[in-house]
Amino acid sequence: MELFLKITLAAVFVMLLWRMWPATKHWMENGPKGSSSDWRSFILIIGAVVAFVILLVMSVRN
Repeated sequence: MELFLKITLAAVFVMLLWRMWPATKHWMENGPKGSSSDWRSFILIIGAVVAFVILLVMSVRN
C-alpha cells in the first residue's frame, strides 16, 4: 500500500506541474520586475526571520 501511495503522489505532482506550467510561464514573462529596493526589503525581512529563529534556538538550548 505504501508503494501505491508514493506512485499516486508522484503522478499527482507531475500532473500539477504539467497543469501549472502555462500559468507560470505567463507570470514569468508578464509579471512585475523587482527593483533594487524591493530586493533590499526582501533580504532585510529574510535576515530578520533568520535572526529570530537563531534567537529561538539559542533560548531553547540554555
